[in-house]
Amino acid sequence: MQFVEVAVQNVRGFTPAGRFALKSGYLVLKPPSAEASPFAGLLLALFYADGRGGDASFVAPGAKSGKAALTFQGVDGATYRVLRELGGSGTLHRLNKTTQQPELVSSDASEMNQFLRGQVGLPPRTTFEQLYCLQLGQLPSRRPRKAAAKAGVDPKTSGKFPSLASASAVAPSEDIAASEAKVRALEAELVSAREVDALQFKVDGLSSQIFEADQRLKGTEGLKAAINDAENAWRAAPTPQTLGLPQDILNRVQRFPKAVSKRDDALARLGADRDADAAEIPASVEPLTQDRGFWAGIAVGVLFLGLGVGLGFGIDGMFRYLALLDIPAFGFSALLALRYVDEIQKTSQRGSKEGRFDSREKKIHEEFEADAAPVRMAQKALGVESLDEIPAALERKELLAARVVELKDQLAGVEADPEFLAASTQRQTLKDQLEALNAELTQKGSYVRDMREVERELGRVKESIALAKAPPPPAAAGPDGAPAPAEPLEDPSPALLAQAADIFTTDILSVQAMLKERCVQYLTALTDRRYQGVEWDKEGRAFALASGKRVPVGEIPPKDLDMYYLALRMTVVEKGSARVKRPFVLEDVFAGVEEVKLPLIARMLKHLGTLTQVLHVTPHSGFAQMSDGTVNV
Repeated sequence: MQFVEVAVQNVRGFTPAGRFALKSGYLVLKPPSAEASPFAGLLLALFYADGRGGDASFVAPGAKSGKAALTFQGVDGATYRVLRELGGSGTLHRLNKTTQQPELVSSDASEMNQFLRGQVGLPPRTTFEQLYCLQLGQLPSRRPRKAAAKAGVDPKTSGKFPSLASASAVAPSEDIAASEAKVRALEAELVSAREVDALQFKVDGLSSQIFEADQRLKGTEGLKAAINDAENAWRAAPTPQTLGLPQDILNRVQRFPKAVSKRDDALARLGADRDADAAEIPASVEPLTQDRGFWAGIAVGVLFLGLGVGLGFGIDGMFRYLALLDIPAFGFSALLALRYVDEIQKTSQRGSKEGRFDSREKKIHEEFEADAAPVRMAQKALGVESLDEIPAALERKELLAARVVELKDQLAGVEADPEFLAASTQRQTLKDQLEALNAELTQKGSYVRDMREVERELGRVKESIALAKAPPPPAAAGPDGAPAPAEPLEDPSPALLAQAADIFTTDILSVQAMLKERCVQYLTALTDRRYQGVEWDKEGRAFALASGKRVPVGEIPPKDLDMYYLALRMTVVEKGSARVKRPFVLEDVFAGVEEVKLPLIARMLKHLGTLTQVLHVTPHSGFAQMSDGTVNV
């Protein structure tokens, strides 16, 4: 998980309006003034909104309204953007990777919280606040000491309030009566806050159940979309009727190779007959006038006829019989003429036969085209190159119909599942219960402070009364010569180790073994080796090892306890980043720390920046110089 961009408008502690890109590594966020920007609190308001308008406290003084938005990348790899009107509604969008446009996920606060927890990988609010947000008020030295219980604090609440007290040092009350009246008012408010908190717990539970029911019901949306797509594809699939093709087009396609073979055989036989006829009949006849034999026969006949006529009147008329020789001569020419006429007749017959051949060839082609035309039309209509593809294209409608039936059977099976039926029947009941609880919350008031905030204020007021009635004794000297507190401070280890056990999904003893070595390395470096080690008992209480002594961490000097707390927090973040990367947000928590230690702390934070995103809100220029980048917010 990584933050990509933050955008603000009229937000307290930020410039009036701006968008700030956040890259990976160790980044320093420089506020516009000496006051630290409440970046961690703003993140909690954006991610864990309760829908009751508590985030209106982040609106800049003098502004009527404010807006804040955070763009971030979830553990699922998707990019999200949460946008909120401070004190009003909010929306969660997801960036579509295909269109690069944001798509609305939800605008309901409960749904957004459930989605961020389930899909995006956001931890519970307490985990995020206590492990991944380091604020000044979380330092052990800023929490009240355990002396409150001994100074007259109500024993029923003394075990609760010290750990929840304010970050600021508590001064003795100047007006005990007014403070006691305030205690009574706060106790009444606490009762109301607890009722609201209990109702909100029920609301969160119902919202979780509704979210799970919606997710189960939405599980069929993919099947329904697939059925819709399959039905559309089935309707669009081509059929012989829609393409204007004969109903038996598939049979025609199957017979097409035989039709081609039949046409080729018929054309081959026709060609053979044509060649045989051409061999019997000459292609052309030589004109009779060019036949020398014909003219020779006529010439010889005329010659003998002339001799017979001319000499027949001669001696005894014997030569007149020569005229008879013209008969065979003229007969020979006549025979040639008859042969010429016969050849002319045969040539004319050849033309008629050629016409018959052409007619037969045309008929063969027409018969073939009658069978081939629908096939070619189908090939063109389907846009296929090979005839083998036509059956597959026309049979696709039947396959799609079978696919539609299969998907509908799957949908029917899912909808018949008992869990699905239970989700569909219970969803409306759960929504009715949720509306009733929301109405009850509305009756409690438009804005009720968080129970922990009321407890913290009540603890501060009670402690101020206790300090006024029984001032603490003078402090003794600590191991390093610094004054030690009269009463021990709270040990932050049990709560922190319990949260770490949750994120590592293991027990506290296993977490201790996992964190010990690295925590000692951080602690010895931060305390100039005044402490050589740290140990935890089975409840998670910590003991510092110094000069051969085993001292509860609550009894070491406050500044050393803060360093131990910082060492443990950085160790948890470092080890946790190996599993799930989540940004580590620090506000200006190092005010009062010795300047010589700040470069060391900056190097440690820069090392954490190589493992996960580290965002440090501070105006200190020394941190900015050692960071991977600065952002003026």
